Amino acid sequence: MSLKGLAAKIFAYKIAWKTASWSKRPFKTQDKVFQNLIRKAKDTTFGSDHRFKEIKNHSDFISRVPIRDYEELKPYMSQVIEGKENVLWPGKPVYFAKTSGTTSGAKYIPITTSSIKNQVNASRDAILGYIHETGNTGFVDGKMIFLQGSPVLQEKNGIKLGRLSGISAHYVPSYLQKNRLPSWETNCIEDWEEKVNAVVEETVGQNMTVIAGIPSWVQMYFERLKEKTNQNIGDLFKNFELFIYGGVNYGPYKKKFEELIGRKVASIELFPASEGFFAYQNSQKENGMLLLLDSGIFYEFIKADTFFEEDRKRITLQEVELHTDYVMIISTDAGLWGYDLGDTIRFISIEPFKIIVSGRIKHFISAFGEHVIAKEVEQAMQEAMDQTDAKVNEFTVAPQITPAENELPYHEWLIEFERKPSNMKDFIETLDQSLQRQNSYYYDLIAGNILQTLKISSIKKNGFQEYMRSIGKLGGQNKVQRLSNDRKVADVLLAQKEN
Repeated sequence: MSLKGLAAKIFAYKIAWKTASWSKRPFKTQDKVFQNLIRKAKDTTFGSDHRFKEIKNHSDFISRVPIRDYEELKPYMSQVIEGKENVLWPGKPVYFAKTSGTTSGAKYIPITTSSIKNQVNASRDAILGYIHETGNTGFVDGKMIFLQGSPVLQEKNGIKLGRLSGISAHYVPSYLQKNRLPSWETNCIEDWEEKVNAVVEETVGQNMTVIAGIPSWVQMYFERLKEKTNQNIGDLFKNFELFIYGGVNYGPYKKKFEELIGRKVASIELFPASEGFFAYQNSQKENGMLLLLDSGIFYEFIKADTFFEEDRKRITLQEVELHTDYVMIISTDAGLWGYDLGDTIRFISIEPFKIIVSGRIKHFISAFGEHVIAKEVEQAMQEAMDQTDAKVNEFTVAPQITPAENELPYHEWLIEFERKPSNMKDFIETLDQSLQRQNSYYYDLIAGNILQTLKISSIKKNGFQEYMRSIGKLGGQNKVQRLSNDRKVADVLLAQKEN
């Protein structure tokens, strides 16, 4: 074991002890975070407007702080963007993470000194947790690549501005700098395809041991490597041990990855966002991600199926139930208060609190009352690939409300196949039956002849990449919307349909 490996093992033990300490006292830990957030922000504009000095408990908080998304928080956010101090959090943020908005164009999410520290520490702790559990340290001496956005930052009213992954690139620890790829110059390339090609050139002869990024874009990187070398990734990088990912469910990509790599590698799932780092996979033996309760974020939850009702109930960890979809509401040390993140999660353990991401509250199909979520279509796709010889690169799902005359409505699956199933009928039946088992509303609609069995439209090779390029979201942290409640995505994608 190298000196660096030994140091990593010792550090991993310390972090594991610290993590166990707060995870065994979840309610006390969250209450401490809550009280600390309120105390620090009580003299801000937001704290004054919402009478933070009178808040003693969660009930007080609910009565004074409504749930808001970015648009609803914008009157305060605009003041922060203009450079005013002490608006949502003491002082000014050190960064704005620029993200793509839906109704408002670009969103500028504040990042403070404490929130970026928590982001960086969570990334570090996820890897150290893997080391502590497995005892594997050999990878720390190899090269590590993080496919991310450009680290070049702009400035807005004296505050640095960029993509979260680009901001994070400035916080790579000094002891990893020599291990890190790609080079700074390559990382600064804005055009994603040009960047991927440059990354291939820089890494093709290196001892790559850790590779990280959103699965769809790492897949592109792997495919370019294979085209160049005509080798499996596992043969090209003989010591490649660990794949780190976040942003989307790895399940639909796993079969394709194992084919490209030529063997299985360990993986760690992360749940980061511009608004905070919420969870990471802390065990190779169990599913789910450990919810980070000691990282400057106070969590509230609303049952997803009641979210749009007037009398929806906001609860804390003490009231959550297993295997129920919740919309996650956050208050953070970056000055987000009662903030609707838009993600839905599901608890799969409460000792400790572990979650999976089940989708987006705005990304679902309920055109007929079925409320199908991302987790369900991804599980269906996983089963269909496991039970057939199909290989899928990417897919999205949308309702077809106005089909041809005398035809029932249906769900349209737009799929880019790496290899089409030899029996398409069996593939469709497996998809549809899985969705019916998971979602009783969908089952009832099929059984009641309100909907017909799903249909598939095959998208040509690289069609999803062309779609993402056409909307200016190729590469980086961008990902394909898994499902929609309308035809906006589907109708544009159909331009990439196979003839």
